[in-house]
Formats: sequence, C-alpha cells, structure tokens
Amino acid sequence: MPVSLSGPLVPCFDVLINGSPVSANVLRYIEEVVVDDSIDLPSMFVFTVTTSDAQDKESPWVDDTDLFSLGNVVEIKMGGEGDLTKLISGEITALEPEFVTSRIPLLRVRGYDRRHRLQRGRKTRTFLQKKDSDIASQIGGEAGLSVDASDSGPSLEYVLQANQTDWEFLCGRGRLIRYEVAVDDKTLLFRPAGNDQSEVLTLDMNNGLLEFYPRLAVAGQRTEVKVQSWSVKDKKAILGDSAAGDEVSSMGGQASGAALAKDAFGDAIDVISHQPVGAQAEADQIAKARFNDLVLELISGDGLCWGRADIRAGKVIKIDGIGRRFGGSYYVTSAIHRYTPANGYLTEFVVRRNAS
Repeated sequence: MPVSLSGPLVPCFDVLINGSPVSANVLRYIEEVVVDDSIDLPSMFVFTVTTSDAQDKESPWVDDTDLFSLGNVVEIKMGGEGDLTKLISGEITALEPEFVTSRIPLLRVRGYDRRHRLQRGRKTRTFLQKKDSDIASQIGGEAGLSVDASDSGPSLEYVLQANQTDWEFLCGRGRLIRYEVAVDDKTLLFRPAGNDQSEVLTLDMNNGLLEFYPRLAVAGQRTEVKVQSWSVKDKKAILGDSAAGDEVSSMGGQASGAALAKDAFGDAIDVISHQPVGAQAEADQIAKARFNDLVLELISGDGLCWGRADIRAGKVIKIDGIGRRFGGSYYVTSAIHRYTPANGYLTEFVVRRNAS
C-alpha cells in the first residue's frame, strides 16, 4: 500500500529483552520493527538489526548469546515519543542473519507470543465431563501459563483430542462455540469473540486513515443454521437452530448479512450434521456460534493508517466518513504494526462487519 503523506510527529519504538531496555548502542542499529497481531495465529514480532557500520567489520550481534538468545523474552512498544504502548510480549524463536557481498550484514530476530508453546508436539487424549473453558484451563496450565477462561456453558460428556497439537485442538474447540484463544503476556485467554464490544477508536480520512478497501458480499451468507445430532444416552434426536435475530450485535448497521441475503436471493440454510453433540444446550450453542461466524463475513476489509497502538486484534474500531453502507463498526481480526525510518510508524489492519 503506497504512502504519500507525511507521518505523525516523532514516531518511536522501544525494545526490551528479559525485562530490560536494550541499550542506545543497540537501538540505533535497529532498522525495522514489525508486530503482527492476530486472533487466528500466535502473534509475531520481528526486528532487523544492521550488524556493523561497515562491510569489513566483524558482526557484533550474530554471536551475542546473552542478548539474542533463543527463548529470551522480548517486549516491543510503539507510539509517539513519550507515549509508547506495549504491543507484544513474546519469546525469541528464530535468528535469521543475512550475508550479502553488496551490503552490510543484517540480523533478523523473530519470535511469537506465548501461544506458540501450544504448537509443540501432538497429543491423543480424552476429556470427560468438562467444559471447554475447563479444558482451556488445563491446557494453559500444562504450557506454563496462567489462564483466564470465560465460562463456556454446558459440560461435555466426552471430547477427543486426536493426534493434534494443543493449539489445533483448543482453537478447534473455540471455533465450535465462537471463542478465541488469545494471550496477555503470560496469561492465556479463552474468551467469546468480541464484535459486540464498543469501539476503541474512530478513523476517517481526516483522522489518521490513509487507505481502506471494504468488500460487501452475500455469497457465503446463510439465513439459518441447524445442528442435527443424536443423543446416544437419551436415545433421541437433538436439533439446534439459529437464525436472523440471534446476532450478538448489529454493529450499528441497518440490516444484517442474513437479512440482506434473504431479501436478495431467498432462504439459504446451513446444516451441521457431522459434529457429535451430546445435549440440546450444546447444539444451540454451536448453531448460534456458526450463524454469527457466517454473518460476520458480510463485509471484509483491509486498511492502512498512521500508527495506532490501540488497533489490536479482537477489538472493535469505527470507520467514519465513507458513507452509510460501509461506515460503522468493524471487528479487527489482525493488525500489523510496522516501524521503519523511511515511513515512520504505520498500522495495517484487517476487519469484518456483520451488517450494512
């Protein structure tokens, strides 16, 4: 995305390793800092260090095992000078030097927030008489994290983790009931998707927004979602159902994706019959979660603005000044915060909206 305007005054960043700010002698060699914040994947950081002032000088950073060591804790802050906000606390997982004859050596230091720990190894096991939130608490504890898990509702008779990483398994359980697996430093969060929250900020073309590309599409919209299963214990059918009116929020829109699709093309029903369900409450929860996931795909968009550390995955922002159809609240699914000397601090974001 090209940028032709001048940036905000004195954009700035800071890097802390194992709780201590890196020295000014190191900070002046950092050329680029990127934080990729996401609700679907562990958030990533990467920063690039020029390793010397001249091609023929020995690289001072590549072999620095105290500062840039695998597992070291990195905290990155960005913002304006004197007003920095923490964007990520994670662990170094990779070191990527570059040695090229035509330029001085570079070292990229890469890492992820502590959700990456859930991707280590595959497991096969069962959980009996537990809620999904109880399962999240157990898995987070096993990864050495404290856990803040919102009560997920009904207890489940039997849940199988079948040759999956903890990340694959827990995210799969979360998607069924529309929960997200997030992290705040050393605390694993298992929480409902938050597109019903209030906006944390408003952007428009006169207030930081540089580019915005929304897309409204009803091809994937459904007017109703049904969950069909059979209770082995009670020997009876289970039917969950969710339709227009079950949206967790209208996000300030006049008509939801389900309503727009029905007016244009009639009813479209999604039936889930492959998912084992043991109780009515579980079926209703899955149906409502699936319906809200689908309707949130009505409008998708990506944009660019001057650096805003408060644009975070899992938050709601408002886009204003672009008309009634596309203006309003949007749920942020990812945000890339990038600092370079040439462009300063910029934020790219991807958003969704369930109504127009």
